[in-house]
Amino acid sequence: MAGDSRFFQCRGPFDLATVALHAEGESDPSQILLEGIAPLHEAKPTDITFLDNRRYLQTLADTRAGAVIVHPSLRAHVPSHTIAIRSAEPYAAWARVCLLFHPDVESVPGIHPTAFIDPLAIVDASASIGPLVVVKAGASIGCRARIEAGAIIQNGVVIGSDCVIGAGASLSHAILGSRVHIGPGCRIGQEGFGFASTESGFLAIPQLGRVLIEDDVRVGANTAVDRGSARDTIIGAGTWIDNLVQIAHNVTIGRHCIIVAQVGIAGSTQIGDFVRLGGQAAIAGHVEVGARASIGAQAGVIGNVPPGAKLLGSPAQPKRDFLKQMAKLRQTIKPRVA
Repeated sequence: MAGDSRFFQCRGPFDLATVALHAEGESDPSQILLEGIAPLHEAKPTDITFLDNRRYLQTLADTRAGAVIVHPSLRAHVPSHTIAIRSAEPYAAWARVCLLFHPDVESVPGIHPTAFIDPLAIVDASASIGPLVVVKAGASIGCRARIEAGAIIQNGVVIGSDCVIGAGASLSHAILGSRVHIGPGCRIGQEGFGFASTESGFLAIPQLGRVLIEDDVRVGANTAVDRGSARDTIIGAGTWIDNLVQIAHNVTIGRHCIIVAQVGIAGSTQIGDFVRLGGQAAIAGHVEVGARASIGAQAGVIGNVPPGAKLLGSPAQPKRDFLKQMAKLRQTIKPRVA
């Protein structure tokens, strides 16, 4: 069930005009009231849904929804009993409508009695500090920030306004901008994997940098971001990072990148703006990935990547070359005769 009230804040019903306004779309006039959101195949006459993929046109034809968000080119496919809200970007319109019916949980200012706040920490009066949170000396928590249960904010960490720090996360040696979301269980600012080899074993190299996370960054659950060794690890504004990602020391990630689950980025690598890294991709250390490059799932990058390149495979290579090789490989494999 979408939007279970046990877990999500629920609002509505809303008239069609209000919903269309929030969707930033257009619709024919109607007095219909919409009570909630639902997928195409489950939607009731009081629900709104959306379609952003022509593969599901038959599901659209069968839907019972009261309204559906579609691209203008698909308006003719909407059944007569369903109101079409036309949008050039249906998925973005759907996101705005979902927030209308199910807005983000608002933080309640205050400090839970089981939290420990060092007297030398600074916590804005509008911040929300959950149970068993630890905020150590010199840390700073900005206005309307929300620190969830069991999170640990180490000495000197700066958390900007409207940030959310998930349950059980730990932050050290880090400076966060505004509207940063750190998922549950994240480890931000721990010591990087730096050592010198000697005849008697390994010698740890002090990791003396920081983690700088700019505005509007999201970091998924159980992701680890190491602090720099002699310079900072940096995550650029607007970048979204999935769960279970490893970002090593001295890495620089540009603005508005997408980094999918289980990606590993080795030390001192530089990622340009608007780069996309598919799930389980591995990026070797000390390489540069140019702006707007796209690295496919499970690709292994061992050298510099030009801006705008699309790579697949391990070792990673241009997408076109990889697909040609796969086609030739299939041709050389002869079916076994029984």
